[in-house]
Parts: sequence; structure tokens; C-alpha cells
Amino acid sequence: MNQVSDHPRKSGSGVLGLIPPHGGLLEPVDRMVPPEAVADLMAEAEGLPKIPVSDADLSTVYRFGDGVLSPLEGPMDRATYERVLEEAVIERGGKLYAWTIPLAFPITSHQARQLTYVDKCSLVDSKGRLVAILEIHDVYPWDKSRYLSSVYQTTRVDHPGGDMVLKADGDKDYLIGGRLTVFPQPKHPEFGKYILSPREVRELIAQRGWNRVVAFQTRNPLHRAHEYALVYGLETLLRAGYNAGACLNPLVGETKEDDVPAAVRMRTYEALLAERALGDGDADPELWTRLGESVPDRVILVGLDIKMFYAGPKEAVMHAIYRQNLGFTDIIIGRKHADAPYHDGSPIWGDFDAQEIFKHLKGELLIRPLCVGYAAYYPSIGRVDLMENHPGEEPLLISGKEVRKALQEGRPVDPRIMRPSTARILAEAMRQAPKGK
Repeated sequence: MNQVSDHPRKSGSGVLGLIPPHGGLLEPVDRMVPPEAVADLMAEAEGLPKIPVSDADLSTVYRFGDGVLSPLEGPMDRATYERVLEEAVIERGGKLYAWTIPLAFPITSHQARQLTYVDKCSLVDSKGRLVAILEIHDVYPWDKSRYLSSVYQTTRVDHPGGDMVLKADGDKDYLIGGRLTVFPQPKHPEFGKYILSPREVRELIAQRGWNRVVAFQTRNPLHRAHEYALVYGLETLLRAGYNAGACLNPLVGETKEDDVPAAVRMRTYEALLAERALGDGDADPELWTRLGESVPDRVILVGLDIKMFYAGPKEAVMHAIYRQNLGFTDIIIGRKHADAPYHDGSPIWGDFDAQEIFKHLKGELLIRPLCVGYAAYYPSIGRVDLMENHPGEEPLLISGKEVRKALQEGRPVDPRIMRPSTARILAEAMRQAPKGK
């Protein structure tokens, strides 16, 4: 059953919102240290064994803390971890909930021995700064082959997930699970204002008065086919009679080296909204004229600081879980969602496997996937549209690889493919990047 309300609701301690958090909770998990307790807990943490957390996993610590990973309160113990690998579920209160990528922190065998006779440790970042206290519930061997074959649905390891596990975490053969108490996350100087907790996002949605909100996940600068997926999702809800909004919700956590840096991407998203270019020319003019608005009037920008797994269908479900916890009722799932190919360029999954997986979940997930097909620019109508609406017609295909090549070569990007503001910001960033980057 999908428990989506038509009206924002409030609980005694804040906004419950349009949709409950994942896992049967009434409100998102909150394991963040309140300001008045920071000094005392810092002193306690200094006396504990220190376990470093990689830059890739650091954002996961903070998302356990603020509730984006509700109902979890920290990294998984062995039984929970293995059940996710086997069944893609977690159990809470005797009920099963969808969960497709297990989460625990990798440690070395030496660190595992260090923790044998203690019940707490402190977690520190790559610079040795305290980030959390972990109440240890379990330390157990990491079966990397089993993890990779379950999450990535292939026995091959020549893909970004294999690189993360076998190379970046190559010296770590154990996992640690438990309950976290998390210190406040430092704000990023450029885009920290967009990184909001689930409670803050739910408050923002309530202030807008919307009764459905669709989230758009991206890790890329937007070309017009990306934009159209967001526009299509928003217009689908509006046509169904909802007072709907949309959230451009880019992932700004750890990504691949060849992905555009988060600070650059955030500038492109800001420009799209500030210049009111988002959806311009591609939106339904009759619908928006009737509303007396345009697409940017119903779009908010919120960043999500969490790592990418590049795990295709399994990660699409996790992206939905994050967004349910943030308070969104719907999430756009497009072709090749969270996709990355093998190192030889061949595909790991089918183009629409990330949509199909939602039909076969073994546990509850309340957020609704809003599936979108191929989009392209059609000269015959002078805008972007779904390819399914133009059988036999040749479109101007929109390719991220072609856009990247044009920018690298200093050529202008066709405005039918990408907005001038986005192309301008990307080109400037490429010029300023150190050579070899």
C-alpha cells in the first residue's frame, strides 16, 4: 500500500509530511549530536580507538546521522547485511522493507583485531578529524565477491563498483556494524546551503503547500533530454490534478573521477533556475498558461551528499529510499538509471532494468517510481519529446559524450541539446582545470 497524503501533516516535533519515512517510522532517524552536547562527546571520542572512514564513505556517516538512511541508525550487522544480499530486504517490527545495497564500513584485519575487546570506537575522516562515535554491534569478514555479484548482478568485476571494492578498499577485508552518534557536518563553502536534512526538506515542501513532489536524481550537468525527464514527471502529476512540485535533487557525494565536479554542476543547476531556462520550449504551453506559471515556479533545488555506487537497478531502489526519507512522494526513473558500463564499454544492464526492478520488490517501498522513456529533440516540432510519440521519425539525438567532446574541443554546443548557460559554465570550468584533469 502506498501511503501518500494529499495534505502536509504535522507531528508534535515537526513536519511529518506527505509520506512517512522508510521502514515504518513516523519521523526520520536523528542520530546527530545536538550543539550543546558536542564538547562532552568530543572528549569521550578522544579516548576511544580511532577508525578512519574513507572520503567515499564519509557522506554515508552523515546520512545515517540525519535520517536519509532511515530506518538504519548506523552500519549493518552481519545478519542484516547478508539478508540484503540474499533477499534485498530489511526487517523492522516483523515487516519487510525494500533495501538493495547493504551498508557497512570496511576495515582492515588489523583494525578488526583492535576492536575485538571494545564496545565503542570513534570514526575519523582522512585528515584525522572526529566525525562520529560508533557503538559496535558486529565485526565480520567481508565477502567481496558475494557483495559484488549481488549488488551488480554480474560476476565480472571490470566496472566502477569492482574498482571501489577491489582497489580503493583493496586492503580492507572486514566490515563493522553498529549504532552511530554523528557530529555536525561541515558545510561546503559553495553549495552547503543546498544540503538539507530530511526534516528541513519536509519543512520546505510543507511551506510550498504541494501535495505531490517528484524528485529528479542526477549526477550530471543537464542536457535537454535530462531536463525533459523532470518536466515530464512534473507535468504528469499536474495533469492528474495534483498541486505538484518537483525537486532537482543532484547527488553531490563521491563520484567517479571523470564525472563533472559537484561545485561546477551546482552552478549549472543554479543558472538554469535563475535564468528560468529549465523546460523552456519543451514544456506544455497549454498547461502552463492555464496555471499562469512556468516550470521553474514549481521546482526547488536540493543537493544530496551521498556516494554513488554505479549499481544500476539496485541503486535505483536506493535512490528511491533516500527520496522517500527526504519527503518526496515520487521519483523519476529514466533509462540507464545509475548506470555505468564495463570497462570495455559494453553494458552491464538493459536500458530499462532500473524501471523493471520496482515491479519485483520483496519489501515495502512507499515512494512511487515515475518512469520515463527515451527523449530527444525533434526538428518537426521544434522541441524535446519522448521518442515513443514519434515512430519512424528521425530525431536529433542528445548524447552526453558528444556534448563533452564539443566542450573539450572549444566548439559551441547546439542549444537544441544543452542550454547556453550550462555549456558556458562547463566550458569555463574545463578551461580553468589543471592540465591532465
